Formats: sequence, structure tokens, C-alpha cells
Amino acid sequence: MDLTEQINQLEADLLELGSLLEKSERKRVQDLLKQEQKKVEKELSVKQQQKEQQAKRQADPSAASKAAYTVKITNYAWDQSEKFVKIYLTLKDVHKIPTENVEVNFTERSFSVLVKDLDGKNHQMTILNLLYPIEEKDSFKKLKTDMVLVMCKKQTSKKWDCLTTVEKQSKEKDKPSVDEKSDPSDGLMSMLKKIYEDGDDEMKRTINKAWSESQEKKIRGEDMMDV
Repeated sequence: MDLTEQINQLEADLLELGSLLEKSERKRVQDLLKQEQKKVEKELSVKQQQKEQQAKRQADPSAASKAAYTVKITNYAWDQSEKFVKIYLTLKDVHKIPTENVEVNFTERSFSVLVKDLDGKNHQMTILNLLYPIEEKDSFKKLKTDMVLVMCKKQTSKKWDCLTTVEKQSKEKDKPSVDEKSDPSDGLMSMLKKIYEDGDDEMKRTINKAWSESQEKKIRGEDMMDV
């Protein structure tokens, strides 16, 4: 169904809702009809805006290529269920542009998003090296108010600790290594040494004072044992 037909159907729905509202006598029924009326009016407004944009593009075929520039989408959030990994991209008014202006392509270990002609710009995002493989054919997009939701269908129902293998490698690299055979005090001394080297004069005086007091207590303890 094209935009013109969708608009015609919504306008017909509004007329019928108005007719039912005039005939209804129960307040609860009237309230329900008014709620539905507002929903249809909002949907109709969005479709009319889409049709206006479509008419502009048809009048000027080069309009789609006149987006000032392409910007990268760098901010996103992600979540997961047993079957899907969900990526949330917040883009103001994205629900007002034609659905075909939002392209999402999937491979087994990646996906890319291209939003065309939104606020005079194209918006692009590519995620490579997904942590686990996904089902390309069963993955899809959803357009919500000010948001693109990318649904990646998991091949296996396992929990993802992160979105990509790059993130996983980064986490493993930053994770401090532990040598089970090493003396725990060696790690403490290394940490104190780093704090001392990186600290300001006040920090160095504090560490020196604490070290001196510790040594004095150790010496006093040894003297007591000799007695």
C-alpha cells in the first residue's frame, strides 16, 4: 500500500471515528474514541509529512543526493534477549522519513546502517566482528519514535558479554594479570611505587611518612622479641 492509499485509509478512519463519537452517549466510550482519534491523527500527520518529502524528491530527482554530508553514528546502546541482540540508535525525527530511507544490511558477523536525508544529512554506522555469528535472514530493523532498532538474530542462544570481538580483546588486555606463584606483597609494592612516582609532593610526603612509621613499628617489634 503506497502513501496515498495509507493517507486515504487514515482519513476514512477519522471520519468514521468522528461519526461514532457524535452518536455515542457513554462517557467511557467517548473517551476511548477520542484516544483512538488522537492516535489516528498523529499517524496521519506523519504520513502526510512523508508524502510531502516524497513529492519534493520526485519534483527534484537530485534532491536525495543533496544531503550536505554523511556523519558517522558513534553513540548507541545495546541489549539482548535469549534470541536477539538489540542495538538502539537514537536519531531525532527518524520516524518521519520514509522507511526506505533507512537501510540496514546484515552479514554473519556484521551489520551496517545508512539513514538517508535526515535533517539534511546522511547518517551511517558499521559494526564489524560481532562476538558471535547471527542469522542474516532473520535479522531486521524497526523504526520507532526518534529511534532505529536493529534486531540481530543469534545463531545460538548464548549470552553475549560484549558486542564485538574487538571489545572483548580490549577488555582482556586491560584486565590485570595475576601470577599465582608470585608474592602478593610484590604487587602491593609495585602499586605503591607507581603511586609514589606519579604523585605530587604531598602524596610523596604521605607515603614516606607511612613507610617510616611502618619501619619503626617493625624495629620496635624485633627489639621486644630480643628481650
